[in-house]
Formats: sequence, structure tokens, C-alpha cells
Amino acid sequence: MMAPVLIIASHQLKHTKKVEVTPWDSNLLGHPHSIIATPLQSPNKFFSPINPKPSESQTSIAIAGGSAISISNTLKKPLLVCALSALLSLGDLRDITRLYTANSNINNDTAEASGLFQMPPAKLSNRYYLVRSGESELEKKGIINTNPVAKTSMDSGLSEEGKEQALKAALELEAMGACEGSCWIWPSITQRAYQAAEIIAAVNNIGRSRIVPEYSFLDARGLGAFEGRDLKDINEIYASDLISPNLKPPPFTDGTPNESVADVFVRVTQLMSILETQYSSENIIIVSPDSDNLTILQAGLTGLDLRRHSELSFSHGEVRFVDIRSIPSPKEPISGLFKCLKPPNCT
Repeated sequence: MMAPVLIIASHQLKHTKKVEVTPWDSNLLGHPHSIIATPLQSPNKFFSPINPKPSESQTSIAIAGGSAISISNTLKKPLLVCALSALLSLGDLRDITRLYTANSNINNDTAEASGLFQMPPAKLSNRYYLVRSGESELEKKGIINTNPVAKTSMDSGLSEEGKEQALKAALELEAMGACEGSCWIWPSITQRAYQAAEIIAAVNNIGRSRIVPEYSFLDARGLGAFEGRDLKDINEIYASDLISPNLKPPPFTDGTPNESVADVFVRVTQLMSILETQYSSENIIIVSPDSDNLTILQAGLTGLDLRRHSELSFSHGEVRFVDIRSIPSPKEPISGLFKCLKPPNCT
């Protein structure tokens, strides 16, 4: 049997690329899959010039307007996860926020696609626990540190108080039954977040195989020129966020990312797309090195105006259980009810 081939077409690509991808779930798919990326000639044509008549083992992907549309009757969820991972690995496609499948014949020029995951979701397939890691050594000193280059350094690791905060979070998760039966722990590879995940796993008797390190989607929000400044200065960022989710902190010369709320929203939506595709009816603990990842994610899940995400601020070691049944009603501020049905377009 021929290994499935995923054909990607994109306006953003100038040349054809081919990537070999090994699916995360080898028990279901068992062999590598070829990912072929090629320029998209027409937004309504999903056929690759490499093979104008795809077989049943092939899937066409069209990328336009930041969305990926997959047309296939045979494509399984694990391959969708694999596909999303491959798309993001191409680097110049990092703006993709949703992956769609269509229950239509592969020979159709167009298809009505149903989204696997959109913010805010109509429902969640899993139960989610959001955890901010404990205090880091640099946070103890009151210093802003968001450059991903330093995320695995010892200065980004837990301080003594941070270890106590992580332990408190682990015990709270145990009391909440987050890992009864089992759970998956998804921490950022930032030192303090991964250390917190190890503490959570130890307290809840979860093996290391259930810790899944996340390499980029959960990086601390890049604060650009605020890097190295006093932590109290972060309030200036939040004042800017209230104006627009698209405003970025000033850039910095050392390469520290300067991310807007909308930038972070794309990252956490991509993460949720993967989790909701890969798992079903699981308990998943997301461990972030900072508050902004979690507040923007929670705002997106609840449909709250992303500009007000800082009102949901997480303290060090704080744990929150999030699912469709526990989504809080938006607070009504003096200026009226802030509700966002299609984040990050909240204006």
C-alpha cells in the first residue's frame, strides 16, 4: 500500500518543497508520510501540478487567507495533526490558524469545510487545566525576561519560592482530580515551566512519558524593548493592549520578539488545534512560563474581548480549570459589555 501523500498548495510558496514527516501516533499510521508543498495557482483549484489526478491515498491542501483547507474522505485525525505540524515546519506558513477537513469528493473544485477548532469553540473535546509556572530566578529579581534564546538557562528556572508555588499547584491539581486515571502535561520548554511540569507529574504519580514538551507555542510573550526592564513596567504593555490587540511593544536590538496580543492569540490557537485534534476525552494540563499565554487563551476560549485579557491575570503557580461548562460570563464594565465572537477581530 502506498504511503499517503499530503499535497499543499500556497500563494506564499514560490518553489515546490517536499518534507518527510513521521506521524506522532505510529500505532495508527505506522510509516512516514510525504508532505509536498507547491505554489497555489488558483484559490479554487486544489490540484497539485506534481500529480493532477490524486489517488485516494493523497490529500490536497489549499492555503489562502491564513487557513488550510483539506479535502479528503479518508484522512484520519492523526494525519491532520501531522499535517499541521508539517505546515508550521515550513516556516513561511506560520500564519495558519485553522486546519479544516471537508467531507466532499476529492475531485471537487470547491468544498464546504468544517473547522476542527475555532475560537471561541462551540465545545471542547478535552478537559483543560491552565497553570502558570512558579516564579523564576529573574522574576525574583524583578527583571523582565522573554527572549526565547534564554528560555532554557538556569536564570529562567524556578526560584526557591517558585518551587513552592509549583508544588502548591501540583497539590491543587491533585485535589481537583486532574490526573485521576491519567492526564497529559504540556509545558513550555522554558526552564521554569518544564520544572513545574516535573513537580506536577511527581506529585500526581504521572510518568515522564506523559510530559509533552512544547517548543514554541507556549513561549513567554516576547516584549521587545521591555526586555531587561523592571517587571512593573509591564503595565505599560497592558495599557497598550487595551487600545488594540494588534499593537506591538517596541522592537529591541537583541532579537527579542515583540508580540502583540493577536500574535500570541495565533500561537495559542495553533496549540489548541493540535490538542483538540490529537486527543479526545483527556485531561490536559497546560503549563505556561507567563500569564499572557493563559489570559489570551482563556479570553479566546470564552469569547471575551482580547484587549481585556490582562484582567484575567494568573499569579505564579495559579491553576484554573477550563471547559465549556465552566466558562464565566463576561464582566460588564462601566463602558458596556465587551464580547468578542471572532477574535482577534474585536473592534
